[in-house]
Amino acid sequence: MRFRCGALLTIVLLLAGIILAQPGRCAEDYPLGPDSQPQPGVPHGDVTHFTWTSKIFPGTVRDYWVYVPKQYDPAKPACVMIFQDGGGFQDVHGQFRVPVVFDNLIYKKEMPITIAIMINPGVVPADSPNALPRFNRSYEYDAPTDQYARFLLEEILPEVGKKYNLTKDPAGRALCGASSGGICAFTAAWERPDQFSKVISFIGSFTNLRGGHAYPSLIRKYEPRPIRVFMQDGTADLNIYAGNWYVGNMDVASALQFAGYDIKFVVGSGGHSGQHGGAILPDALRWLWRDYPAPIRTLASTPQPVMEVILPGEDWQQVGGEYGTLGGLTADAEGNVYFADTEKSRIYKIGADGGVTLFREGTGGASGLALGPDGRLYACQSARKRIVAYDGTGKERVIAGGVNTNHLAINHRGEIYYTEPRTGKIWFLGTNVRKRVVEADLPGASGLVLTPDQSLLLVTLGGPGNLAYSFHIQPDGSLTDRQPYFDLHIPYGQGVSGAEGMAVDTQGRLYVASRAGVQVCDQAGRVNGILSNPQRTPTTQIVFGGPNRDTLYAITGGRIFRRKTKAKGVLSFEEPIKPPAPRL
Repeated sequence: MRFRCGALLTIVLLLAGIILAQPGRCAEDYPLGPDSQPQPGVPHGDVTHFTWTSKIFPGTVRDYWVYVPKQYDPAKPACVMIFQDGGGFQDVHGQFRVPVVFDNLIYKKEMPITIAIMINPGVVPADSPNALPRFNRSYEYDAPTDQYARFLLEEILPEVGKKYNLTKDPAGRALCGASSGGICAFTAAWERPDQFSKVISFIGSFTNLRGGHAYPSLIRKYEPRPIRVFMQDGTADLNIYAGNWYVGNMDVASALQFAGYDIKFVVGSGGHSGQHGGAILPDALRWLWRDYPAPIRTLASTPQPVMEVILPGEDWQQVGGEYGTLGGLTADAEGNVYFADTEKSRIYKIGADGGVTLFREGTGGASGLALGPDGRLYACQSARKRIVAYDGTGKERVIAGGVNTNHLAINHRGEIYYTEPRTGKIWFLGTNVRKRVVEADLPGASGLVLTPDQSLLLVTLGGPGNLAYSFHIQPDGSLTDRQPYFDLHIPYGQGVSGAEGMAVDTQGRLYVASRAGVQVCDQAGRVNGILSNPQRTPTTQIVFGGPNRDTLYAITGGRIFRRKTKAKGVLSFEEPIKPPAPRL
């Protein structure tokens, strides 16, 4: 991009098809230093132009440029840095001058030998001179999803990797961009910290162009990710319909600091241009790569509420192998955990040592599971439309017929609640085996759990929306005082939280399995923390197990995972406990 001085700086984003007006500053205010100028005796890398037609962004074509330093040795994996809006970054006479800056810093060994991939956003070409192309820039850059990260990992990096030896170590992979390209760089690393660990964002669009304004809240709630972030913005940046760019960048920087990230935020007085960013690009790169090849580490302790749950150094570990369609995660008094493979009509048992054994075959498509106070394992047999109970030997007894459910909860008296998602009903099954409807109109009612004191029944919804419900339990088992109480996060563009299985701990916290991860709610109904999903598929069921009930088990896809925590779970078949009062 090129900018002119004047009372009004007009920024024409041709690829996006937008025109924005904002007060600017003259180029002299942020002059380029010697590291942005060709220097005598410094070898020049080569820049090659390519084009790419994408499948992940169907129909789009784009230009990209690859810079290779003279010091590159094909026998050694090179670091790689990806620049969005690559045409502007590869221009050796422009504001950023990446090839020149890389030449100088690599020569002085102030950054590692790094190949730069500078990519333009995609365009769907027009079919005729009388039609406009479709400009994909905002769609690709501003949306806080994993789609652009997938584009890099599944298309661009493998393609460039055919010609050059690129490192696969996240410590050697960095991203950079300006404006929407800045938030894009952050999003790709945020979504895939296992692949990218370093980010530079100049005048990043952390505003509501497509949901990026949610990042400050998410950063504060999610368990920290191993990412290092350099940010720059100006106090005269844009203030338009989508938000205030300077405020958005301050909020993101503050959230990153709160959550213990390695973050540097440089503030200038300019507007929405690359003048300041271009001038400080050499310093930003020195800071970003300062200790390579050391990996980026997260802090063991931060003020985040999620730190009250997670243990430093403890991550998700897979238990067992690959299974079919899984459901019904529950634990017994000894801490053994049970889960159902509905597809294969089997129930498995996980011991305290993590060993998995077959508990029962021929379960009639059992899905939802729960332990009762009598020590029996109760199961929803979806294929046979009934609830059954198994004793310790696996012997089956029918408890109730005519039941169409995959979810149940059992209290310390042996009374059962179960949901019927298709009808929106919640049923109560007393110990006298008489069942009755206690909620007749809650469409999509799905997972359910009792609070530690068993005074409330909490229910997730399988359909659209972000709410989970709370009901007050009466002495006769009926439900009153219905409220859409828990406000859950929904991943951008998905429309549903995917909330299903739940668990509670001794502090009264609610854990909700969802598409966004395991969301941890306080008793006031607010999400305080989010544990990342064990893998890149939604978590559907969770339970606390293990001898001390401090190990959280999770179902995601056809796999089981577990991780040790600071929390201690509560099992509803045991006597109720009163948790401490919440902080309101």
